[in-house]
Amino acid sequence: MLVPLPELTDWQYELGGVLMGAGTPVQVMETTGLGRPPVRDNDADQPSMDGAFAGPDYYAARQVQFDAAVRIPGDPAACHDVVAALQASADDPLVRLGGGVTMPLRIKRPGRPVKVLNGRLRRVDPEFKQVIHGYVPLDLEFIATDPTYYADEETTTEIPLGWLTGGGFAAPVVAPIFVQSGTTAADRPGWVTNQGTTPAWPVIRITGPVATVTVTHVASGRQLSMPTLNLTSSSQWVEVDTRPGYRAVRRENGGNASTLLSPSSRVDLFSLPPGQSEMRWTGFDNTNTARMRLTWRDAYTAL
Repeated sequence: MLVPLPELTDWQYELGGVLMGAGTPVQVMETTGLGRPPVRDNDADQPSMDGAFAGPDYYAARQVQFDAAVRIPGDPAACHDVVAALQASADDPLVRLGGGVTMPLRIKRPGRPVKVLNGRLRRVDPEFKQVIHGYVPLDLEFIATDPTYYADEETTTEIPLGWLTGGGFAAPVVAPIFVQSGTTAADRPGWVTNQGTTPAWPVIRITGPVATVTVTHVASGRQLSMPTLNLTSSSQWVEVDTRPGYRAVRRENGGNASTLLSPSSRVDLFSLPPGQSEMRWTGFDNTNTARMRLTWRDAYTAL
């Protein structure tokens, strides 16, 4: 059962289930690292002349540091409990010992929706000298291994296989069949919207029965092709995870299914650009029950 995330108000943060910031026992005096992330440049000096050649710039991990203090007057035990809760969130073996596994840092700023950074809590450094008075200065460091900000909630859309304006059905066709006019793009199946400012990375799940599947991002022409895929029932599925750090192709039994993708299929390039995108997919299904589900978080370059 999923535990609902705590609601955040302006100037609040949530890390490992611990609320920090305005109106909480954890006062945040200063936060750094929320601007442009560090850059790994590839500049090279121009030979025998002034200046340098500007190579590609790649964003490095984002270092977010909190100058904070736990303030619970007259209750030193509660102060210890807050510090222990922060340590416990980072000590979870599923996070600490899992390669590529991260934890979320949720941030709320005035006039902005809650946004999320994914990474690891690297430092919890309390000063207990004044804990008897219910005051514990606290230095925290969170390393966002993915420097991109994401929406707090996922967006999901489900797309049926084929429609008359984008392909068709494989016979025999089972009634009833619903066909839309396609005169308004946003009303047709297959349209997804990334409301952020930078490309978002979807998780794509194909549920059977269906065979020989190709997923196409129409504007870019990029495709994920699985020519040998054969899902024989609605209990079988294949999932393509395009998210940085999580990229994988899995079957319903948890097995690696990356060999299903054709050599030309580039998972690392299959993103949703800002704005509206049309997605299409093709395959063979004589029941008209196969579905493709896309799940993503809107992505942003800044708070």
